[in-house]
Amino acid sequence: MIDARKLDRTITIERLTRTLDEFRAEVETWAPVATLAAQRIENGTREFVRAYGQAEEGAALFRTRYVAGITTADRIVFEGEHLDLVEVSELGRREGLSLRTKTQRTGP
Repeated sequence: MIDARKLDRTITIERLTRTLDEFRAEVETWAPVATLAAQRIENGTREFVRAYGQAEEGAALFRTRYVAGITTADRIVFEGEHLDLVEVSELGRREGLSLRTKTQRTGP
């Protein structure tokens, strides 16, 4: 069961959509699907070296109330940062969702 007192963060789920611009050309944009109260369970960062420079990979796990249709094709916006969903797990019988995310930043 999800404890409502622990849902102390706000996240927005976004989905990639295709729309037409003023020149009738198709463009991709992220549209909000839901804004939810969530609990941040863990947050970590790993640094590693790639061929083109140093990269930093962050990860976070959120728990929130159940929302149907959320997939790894969606993303989360949390505190102004865009996080890719890498795992979506149902908690209980549609009680809640566990959302595992990652983000990558590359530096020189």
